[in-house]
Amino acid sequence: MYASREDIGYDFGDDSKVGSKPVKPNPNIDGGWAWMIVLSSFLVHILIMGSQMALGILNMEWLEEFNQSRGLTAWVSSLSMGITLIVGPFIGLFISMCGCRKTAIIGGILNALGWILSAYASNVHYLFLTFGVTAGIGSGMVYLPAVVMVGQYFQKRRALAQGLSTTGTGFGAFLMTALLKYLCIEFGWRNAMFIQGAISLNLCVCGALMRPLSHKDIVSEKYVVRSNSEDNQAKVLSHSAETIKSNGVLSEESEKKEAATNEEVLDSVQHIEIGGKSRSGRNMYGLRILKTVSQLTVTVRKGFAIWYSSYFGAASLFTNRVFVAFIIWALFAYSSFVIPFIHLPEIVKQYNLSSQNNIFPLTSIIAIVHIFGKVILGIISDLPCISTWNVFLMANFTLVTCILTLPLMQTYVSLAVVCALIGFSSGYFSLMPVVTEDLVGTKHLANAYGIIICANGISALFGPPFAGWIYDITHKYDFSFYISGLLYMVGIIFLLIQPCIQKKQPREKSTEEAQV
Repeated sequence: MYASREDIGYDFGDDSKVGSKPVKPNPNIDGGWAWMIVLSSFLVHILIMGSQMALGILNMEWLEEFNQSRGLTAWVSSLSMGITLIVGPFIGLFISMCGCRKTAIIGGILNALGWILSAYASNVHYLFLTFGVTAGIGSGMVYLPAVVMVGQYFQKRRALAQGLSTTGTGFGAFLMTALLKYLCIEFGWRNAMFIQGAISLNLCVCGALMRPLSHKDIVSEKYVVRSNSEDNQAKVLSHSAETIKSNGVLSEESEKKEAATNEEVLDSVQHIEIGGKSRSGRNMYGLRILKTVSQLTVTVRKGFAIWYSSYFGAASLFTNRVFVAFIIWALFAYSSFVIPFIHLPEIVKQYNLSSQNNIFPLTSIIAIVHIFGKVILGIISDLPCISTWNVFLMANFTLVTCILTLPLMQTYVSLAVVCALIGFSSGYFSLMPVVTEDLVGTKHLANAYGIIICANGISALFGPPFAGWIYDITHKYDFSFYISGLLYMVGIIFLLIQPCIQKKQPREKSTEEAQV
């Protein structure tokens, strides 16, 4: 259980005014257009995450085409997946300046451009730039807004909404694998990438569906959350609120001063424009350009100020120790989920289980159960008597136990059972945005979740190569699972220790004051 976003102290402005007068709940919160946001996010997960999980088809084509080593060729896929997540903090800056809709549309164009340019690749290094970097950055610019928008539109059923939207990853893994395999057979891998680039332009449509909430909607949302705060599960991590508040938050006065300064700039330009009406049309055109540039400058400055304060200011997200522990956990968690997808085929071959695995691959079992895990864990977490934090921790414990015991299984049935548990427990991915939002608030969700997925990206980028390096030394896959599982356990311990420390400190302080 953890503190709700209003308890954390990250809502800038006078919250007492918001809660003093009842505001009619907006129908788009937890309903109405909110479900279109879920659909948009679902399609984004299909087109981005699903495509990345199907890159094994293209990897085989690249090996045959360019005759490079498996390690070098594999970096193309690793760069694409890693950069998609690593650029999260910088995408948070774009969201602060331009909003989720514009960021996602630009990202859709960039992602499609990366796919299309990759169709003309002459070597693997060319793919590093076009597919790994260009398409990867584009994917990140669409993925983060898709997650953030669901968090903004849902309060009562956030976990369920995130679970439904992220199931697109599992569906996309099946759809995109079949699609890319068919396109490569019928048209060749170059034309397949060109066609996939055209399909990726639908990400722009998904971005257009991300209609931003108006200020009135946000005020309404704040009141609804406050009126139901007693029913929230946010109790155990409420100590993180004191940490952030004690380290300072951007005051309302500073915002008012900045807003007043911005208005003065625009007003001065408007006065110049009015005075210039008596002048020639050429001068009027120049003044309009000056006004547009001034408005753009104000927007950029305001967005950068919010982004900078979240990371480096007095109200930095890093002053929240629980959030820092969450980042450390994310550095080790994602690789434990990715490694089985890479090494399971080789393990099956070592145990002479290829015939059974060909009928129903173990990786397919993980993907299928993963879909149900996200939805079921989301439904359970939204129950009023259930703590989302506890569900999140239990799923993590189950997953790390499966990772550590998987090397001990040597029959297809036992491996299938463990893989099913891995798929179900890894459904906690749908709870990550919910936990993040409850730690830092909706306003800082974009920047905070950007940091979390950046940590996941580092894990995805270096985790599998590290596991392969361990295999080269020991000539066994067992140690890869053991080491990744132990590192994962370290991250979970950080999540458990920090709340206890934070909860203990206020008690010690109050005791000292009583003695004085």
